Amino acid sequence: MTSPPPPAAVPLEAVAGLTGATVPPSAPHGGEGRSPGRLAWLRFKRDRTGIISAYVVLFFFVVALCAPLIAKVYGKNPYDTYGQDDPSLFNEFGFPIQPNGGISGDFWFGIEPGLGRDVFTFLLYGIRNSLLIAAATTLLVTLLGVVVGISAGYLGGKTDYLAGRIIDILLAFPSTLFFIAFWPVMLSILVSPEENTPVWLTVVSLISVMTAFGWAPIARLLRGEVLALREREFVESAKVTGASPARIIFKELLPNLWTPILIQATLALPLYVTTEAGLAFLGVGLTSPTPDWGVMIQRASSVYQNDITFMLFPGVAMVVFVIAFNLLGDSVRDALDPKTKR
Repeated sequence: MTSPPPPAAVPLEAVAGLTGATVPPSAPHGGEGRSPGRLAWLRFKRDRTGIISAYVVLFFFVVALCAPLIAKVYGKNPYDTYGQDDPSLFNEFGFPIQPNGGISGDFWFGIEPGLGRDVFTFLLYGIRNSLLIAAATTLLVTLLGVVVGISAGYLGGKTDYLAGRIIDILLAFPSTLFFIAFWPVMLSILVSPEENTPVWLTVVSLISVMTAFGWAPIARLLRGEVLALREREFVESAKVTGASPARIIFKELLPNLWTPILIQATLALPLYVTTEAGLAFLGVGLTSPTPDWGVMIQRASSVYQNDITFMLFPGVAMVVFVIAFNLLGDSVRDALDPKTKR
């Protein structure tokens, strides 16, 4: 004796039609919804170029942070003139006797012609100093640009007019020329010509000058974004409910501006790395014996005809870092705003 067949399954839509009930839409495949930040992170993880660039950039920052520890384990420092202490390292012309710039088991990247400083530790501390100045400048430029741009765009009126004119003037300046012109003036005010300028004061003044002339582009961008956002419905609703201007800026406007802020910051840092190195190369900013990318390249420019090795390591390191960070900035932009992806 066989059992009767089971009753056929009745679609929920048919039941809903008979009872008058509504059926909630089925959840999309994959489960719960995802926040914009998580979607951006998933898009970024699929970008192989961005991931590789992120690892390269992270490597440089780890090297910069751990430079004293690495130098201690290595057993050398960037200030000792090993060639002066041991004349057998140099020939009669002041160049390393060992081939390839004096590369050996004792000096992994060779030694500097003339003075004989260790290139490896000098490069470690040069990366450290350059990234410190560039990162601090980028942070200050971003903060100042955010404050001025959002304030001018939201308040409007005379505030917007004054901020707009200042931005236009700063954008009209040839920034590198003014860096070279204003930095010595600032130092002459703070330190008399007869005294040696402390390194910390040189760093602070350099960051201050680059910040003073560098915040205008991001401020102009954010001002335009805020001018468009302040007319949107969610801002008008917040005004109707009696929200204060500070609450509207921090709760309504700022969350919608993180994408351009992050993109501009990631693109600004490599720009300030090259700017700081270029100023050091021109004699503005850090000078020898303080380790710096620009100081190394300036010194190498006078000896590369006879020994290109001293130019090779800082030059390749800077090119790799700048390219990696620019690629990282492009990947971040594509992840946060997929409409811009080529």
